[in-house]
Amino acid sequence: MNKKVVCLGEIMMRLSPKENKRLLQSDELKIYFGGAEANVAVLLANLGVDSYFATKVPENLIGEMILRYLRGNNVKDDCIIKGGERVGLYYFEQGVGSRNSTVTYDRKNSAMWEANVNEFDFESIFKDADWFHVSGVTPALGKNNIEIVKKATEYCKANGIKISIDLNYRKKLWSYPEFKEVMSELIRDAHLCIGWIDLLKDEKELSAIAFKNEEEEKEYFTRILTHMKKELNVKYIATTIRTTPSTSRNSLRGFIFDGKEFINSDEFEFDIVDRVGA
Repeated sequence: MNKKVVCLGEIMMRLSPKENKRLLQSDELKIYFGGAEANVAVLLANLGVDSYFATKVPENLIGEMILRYLRGNNVKDDCIIKGGERVGLYYFEQGVGSRNSTVTYDRKNSAMWEANVNEFDFESIFKDADWFHVSGVTPALGKNNIEIVKKATEYCKANGIKISIDLNYRKKLWSYPEFKEVMSELIRDAHLCIGWIDLLKDEKELSAIAFKNEEEEKEYFTRILTHMKKELNVKYIATTIRTTPSTSRNSLRGFIFDGKEFINSDEFEFDIVDRVGA
């Protein structure tokens, strides 16, 4: 029997200049749709998983464009509620060579930003569900969305539905101390956490970590992830390690930790076609 997975979050309209131009150089923009959880829902549906997406979209032509995009990728829209005035936007300049990609948000007061927890019927949304997926981008939208994610995870924990949470810190949306406080509680008792939180430090901002060698890297993650498992009871913790020789070429490897051992992937180097949604 196919597994039912529910992803919850905001799907946004992305506007990007063509031909790797900057916004200031452009007089036309290309439309895409996506978002941290929406991208997962689309991927799973294309892999044959019974994939549902829960969100709120305005009842207008832009909202209809979103529904058609999801349906076109075999994502079920039964969990989508309609209302609000607008869809969240972001403008994305594709990086190239030594020039970094740039994101400019215009998502405040979007339909999902203003959504209320009472609008979501979690009993209906999670009927026959096996798995729930959400990311740290959604609670970053404010108190309403923190409450929505909190109630959704509480329902899943009470009803034996597995939970995966991609931490996905976005510094343009909230501070690291806020992120750490909220996400530490949300990932408690989750089946899978993607990314990590260093509970042993009280840093004011997330900083890049550089390791001298693989032994130093393994020692760090063993210490940090073992503490996460002990304090937050997360069953599995997975993450990716990325190196960026240039904006156009990256290498990537990943691992998953169960509290006793690391399972590592090979390292893959590749050219970037589109960094968003990777």
